[in-house]
Amino acid sequence: MADPARARKLAKRISQIVASAIEHEVKDPRLDYVTITDTKVTGDLHDATVYYTVLGEKLDVPPDFAGAAAALESARGVLRTKVGQGTGVRYTPTLTFIADTIPEESKRIEDLLAKAREADAEVARRSAGAQHAGDADPYKAPREDTEDAEADEFAEEESRG
Repeated sequence: MADPARARKLAKRISQIVASAIEHEVKDPRLDYVTITDTKVTGDLHDATVYYTVLGEKLDVPPDFAGAAAALESARGVLRTKVGQGTGVRYTPTLTFIADTIPEESKRIEDLLAKAREADAEVARRSAGAQHAGDADPYKAPREDTEDAEADEFAEEESRG
């Protein structure tokens, strides 16, 4: 089992190598809008999972996830060779490519937060002219000192008699 710090360094280096190779050396147009977001390496440094996301050509064009996945699978051998040359480790890790779901999840969370803000604004609007249902002072007033003195005298008499 390798040192976790070494595994993190290797993962970062693999991310850099794969991103550079996709941008400059792999001539597949399906990879033009692919971005490497993260890489995780197993403790024995034999397997690397590379996370990627795909952007659309324009804002209104949906990204081509299937085409990017097929292009990454076809370029896996070339990318692994580049990783082996660039890292200098004894055993070049196998590469597994997984589409990163963070952008979709963050959009979903942003939508949920927007709905919560709208609900809070609606509650604030409805409660603007509202009044309390009970008394103005819902707490019981403290007993008078004279009542306390009488209660203490009563308790003393009962304990004597």
